[in-house]
Amino acid sequence: MKHSFYLTLLIAGSAFAKTQPNVLWVLTDDHRYDSIRAFNQMMTGDEMSPLGYVESPSTDKLAEMGTTFINTYCHAQGCAPSRASMHLGRYPFRSGIYEFEWFNKDTEHWKPSLPEQMAALGYQTFHVGKLGVRVRTTNRNGKFGTHQIYQQDISFHRMFDEGLTGWSKGEVTEVAGIKLDKPTHCDWLRTLEGTWEYTGYELNKIAGLENHSKQVDEKYDILRKYASPEEKQPGYGEIIGGVSSQPAGKNRDGRYTTELVRFLENPSQTLAVGSQTFTGVNPSKPLFANIGYDFPHTPVLPPKSFRDRFLKKKYTIPVVDKDEFGKLPPQLQGLIKKAASEHYSDADKQQMVQDYYAYCAYGDHLIGEAVEAFLAYSKKQKQPWMIVYVCGDHGWRLNEHGSIYKFAPWKTDALDPIIVVSSDKKRFPAGKVVTDLTEFVDIAPTIMAAGGANLEQPQYAYLDGYDLAKVTSGELEPRDYIVGESHAVTGPRATLRTPDYMFSIKSRPKNKMGGKDMKWAMTASYKDLEPVLYDMKRDPDELNNLAFNPEYKGIAMKMKDKLLNIVIGDNRVEVIWNAKGDGTEVSRSNFAPGADDKKLKL
Repeated sequence: MKHSFYLTLLIAGSAFAKTQPNVLWVLTDDHRYDSIRAFNQMMTGDEMSPLGYVESPSTDKLAEMGTTFINTYCHAQGCAPSRASMHLGRYPFRSGIYEFEWFNKDTEHWKPSLPEQMAALGYQTFHVGKLGVRVRTTNRNGKFGTHQIYQQDISFHRMFDEGLTGWSKGEVTEVAGIKLDKPTHCDWLRTLEGTWEYTGYELNKIAGLENHSKQVDEKYDILRKYASPEEKQPGYGEIIGGVSSQPAGKNRDGRYTTELVRFLENPSQTLAVGSQTFTGVNPSKPLFANIGYDFPHTPVLPPKSFRDRFLKKKYTIPVVDKDEFGKLPPQLQGLIKKAASEHYSDADKQQMVQDYYAYCAYGDHLIGEAVEAFLAYSKKQKQPWMIVYVCGDHGWRLNEHGSIYKFAPWKTDALDPIIVVSSDKKRFPAGKVVTDLTEFVDIAPTIMAAGGANLEQPQYAYLDGYDLAKVTSGELEPRDYIVGESHAVTGPRATLRTPDYMFSIKSRPKNKMGGKDMKWAMTASYKDLEPVLYDMKRDPDELNNLAFNPEYKGIAMKMKDKLLNIVIGDNRVEVIWNAKGDGTEVSRSNFAPGADDKKLKL
């Protein structure tokens, strides 16, 4: 790109007409906060991660240009429910979206999503990359179909299927000239020549292909998640390390960036990517664009040009506290068992960290390209602008708590800082760091308010979050806590976090109760709630569960009562969403209205 990253600094905010700003929302996936030097500097005074070397020049520049909300937490530590909370501006217990299910917009409690609200404000809306918001709608014949929340949305699934992303997965019927007796699921890797290479555990069982997956995995230095040394086999397990089969710019995230840039640089032109067509930006309307990056989500396959220098770095692997596991409740013990990593070899631990941070660095480079193109477009059109950067829909563990993965309420999984950069430096000052607790439900009202929505009007009363511009200015009193609930993988679990403590409990006896026995947690024993409590001042790494420590009983009981009154009693929603997303019967629990008043004195 020829454009300077700082080109819009030449334009003072006062030079813009009083019009709606163009908005670019950048969202990454499974992204640890400590992969960003600016965040580390803000939190620890050292720009490198506690694990070692990281690089993030593009994001660091965004932090210099705008306001960083360093204590932002997600509500659900899984991709789909977390992205739903951002797009809907609602807590999971108010939207009824706790997992990865499809959901139906024709339920009585449904409210328009963020891009739909922006369209109502006169914006053109555009999305490319990962979305993760699974919306269905009911048509006149009683059948169910997909509801598109962005006016233009380039399907990353179709990009995968058409070989435009370097990696895909699915069933194959022929491998290396051998016809298979039945379709077999495996990973697909696109070669530089445009052909596919396949690797998968089931292929190892087929005569003539016994070594095929081994050869492919060795070619790309693939490291897979394994539950025991004996389970470590070619083609078996999720890919947590390796090298991309494509050069920088040609893998899935590179393609997303390319299509966003093409969209911005070709106003009103008909464009194509594979079999998909879309229309370039319309300069006569304000723009709301969302680029949903996959990095550093598995498969962790950074391009060679980035990977090579990270392989030269030596990382400090988190040391497992031998007493921690025994103090954890069954839910969290089960999660660690599913994704345990302490048994990995030293070489494998190094590789999974090296490749993860290399992938983050590559993604940061792409963000720089996307931001430059967006700023260049806004300058050319003489339009005001705003960038909202979200560091991950949740985090990722790299041997913390003896495991990899996500889905837990720990800080490694849940802390995801936000940067807001604006041509209006009064709303979001350059270089400012906000330490107040903030949440993912703040994203929608922040963007909508910038687009002209009067959040005081009744139609926006459903929003659970704050306009971050008012948090920045101090107009809003800081929250005493933040709240969340997730059901994916770990099982139903709700969390209340203050600056000093994190408290988390089992919120339901099992997933997808659909209104049945909704008050279970209100009468369950403390032990059955499977509590964890951490003193963040004494235990910032959240290793020593104090939930049953007599010295902390008063704090634990206050946090338990507050959390349950909020997530179970303050307008809770549950819907049994089936595979088609046709659930329309809503169950509510509202015995403690107003419990979520943001006040908690411990």
